[in-house]
Amino acid sequence: MNKLKINTWTGIFDIVACLLFASSWFVIFATAFSDAANKTNATSGAGIFFYAVAWIGVVLNAIALWQSYKHNISLVGGILGVIGCVCFGLTALLAFPAIILLIIAVVFLFLQHPRKKENVA
Repeated sequence: MNKLKINTWTGIFDIVACLLFASSWFVIFATAFSDAANKTNATSGAGIFFYAVAWIGVVLNAIALWQSYKHNISLVGGILGVIGCVCFGLTALLAFPAIILLIIAVVFLFLQHPRKKENVA
C-alpha cells in the first residue's frame, strides 16, 4: 500500500496548528493588553489569523479524509482532524480539546493503516 502525501502534509500542518492553538490564548491576551495600553485595535487581526489557520485545517483535513476514503485507508485521522479544527474554528475557548484531537489525528494520519473490511451478513 502506498502512503498518501496529502496525509503526511496534513499531519505536519496539524502539528503546526497544535503549536499555534497552544499559543493563541497568550498571543490574543497579550495583544488585548497592548491594545488597552496603546489605544489600538490589533486583537481582531490576531484572532482572525488563528481562526484562518483553523478553517484552512478543516479544508485540508477534509481533503485528506476524502483521499483516504478513495484509497481504502483508515478515516480516523481525517475525521479527528476535521473535528479538532472545527472546534477551534467555532471558538478559541475549545483550544484544549482541539489540540488533543489534533495530536491523535496526527498519529493516525502518519500511520495510514488500511481500512478494515466490512462483514456483510
